[in-house]
Amino acid sequence: MARQARIAKTRPYQLRARADSMDRTRAKITQAAIELHGTIGPAATTMSGVAERAGVTRATLYRHFPDEETLFKACSAEWRSANPAPDPAQWASIADPHDRLKKALPALYRWYRSSEAMRSNLLRDLAVLPQPIRAGIESYPRTVADVLDVGWPRRSRLRRAAIGHGVAFETWQSLAHQGLNDTEGAKLIIALISTAARDVRFAAQPGKRH
Repeated sequence: MARQARIAKTRPYQLRARADSMDRTRAKITQAAIELHGTIGPAATTMSGVAERAGVTRATLYRHFPDEETLFKACSAEWRSANPAPDPAQWASIADPHDRLKKALPALYRWYRSSEAMRSNLLRDLAVLPQPIRAGIESYPRTVADVLDVGWPRRSRLRRAAIGHGVAFETWQSLAHQGLNDTEGAKLIIALISTAARDVRFAAQPGKRH
């Protein structure tokens, strides 16, 4: 009876230790996939490459992640948790559109800078990403643009185009690679959007050249 009691006490610890070990292995695999996606990109990342970088066998990897899509969703969720994109909802409550731009663009550009390597690879390799993840990447700047285009005195195709251009990752990247910091880049784009917002002639006659 005493031996059975010791076994009964020991078993929960053993189960917990095994679960902890599995969690650590899963975390190693996930981190390995994130590192590869951020360096060589999703298209060049293979299951064998992830297993090698994580220091596990392919069999171990497949026990945790039966296919590439499952692994990608896990590492995407982990990366987004550690590198959250600014939430456009936090800017929607700012009534004045100029104040909204001044708050949103620097924050957006700081996030682009901090995630440049990963986002560059994801945009380049969009075709190989699982559809829900691809849709989220593609829709984010449109959502930001929608928020920033609210509250202006009149509708304007020119202003909307300037906002859409300004929130694009590629726009930030071009400005940054020309030596502008995020505050400078944001000020330049805000000036562009403000100029577009004042162009009443274009708003009234969108098809006419001046």
